Amino acid sequence: QVQLVESGGGLVQAGGSLRLSCAASGRTFSSYAMGWFRLAPGKEREFVAAITWSGGNINYADSVKGRFTISRDNAKNTVWLQMTGLKPEDTAVYYCYAGISSTNYWGKGTPVTVFS
Repeated sequence: QVQLVESGGGLVQAGGSLRLSCAASGRTFSSYAMGWFRLAPGKEREFVAAITWSGGNINYADSVKGRFTISRDNAKNTVWLQMTGLKPEDTAVYYCYAGISSTNYWGKGTPVTVFS
């Protein structure tokens, strides 16, 4: 059974940092692209960051460039999202995904709340 489990969310003051983790299990994800989306109340799901299987190609949403860093360790089937300089507008539930071709897996999300 494929599972993606996010952790590391929480409550943080504006300007602070959090590190989200996504542990994948049930198969080897070394050939999958992995990344993060977020869903804020009253808003549409938003792409945050993605990393290819080799780590050779990384993309960020303009809203998080320079503040967030995505990384992965294929041996651990894990992807991280280091978030710094957090802003109240970063408040959302953050979802991890793993995808290849037309197959996508999603985690259940971890909430992040940034207060000013």
